[in-house]
Amino acid sequence: MSGKTFNMHAAKTQLSRLVARAERGERILIARGGKVVAELGPVPRPLRATLPPDDPLLNLDEFAVDGPGGTTNADIDRLLYGKA
Repeated sequence: MSGKTFNMHAAKTQLSRLVARAERGERILIARGGKVVAELGPVPRPLRATLPPDDPLLNLDEFAVDGPGGTTNADIDRLLYGKA
């Protein structure tokens, strides 16, 4: 483990400052009796979902139809509406 270590009393009295440091990405270790018992750190960022390159919504020129109402496309219907 790497990070700055604080004893329990110091962590309680400086909690707001330690949380601010953790928000900036720093890892804070909290010790009781000289033994590290907890770690304060930033919350992991969620992974962004990505669309595959062959997704019909990214390739609308291949799936577009002429005129209003046009014909339906099974790939787009399945993707948007869950239809086969």
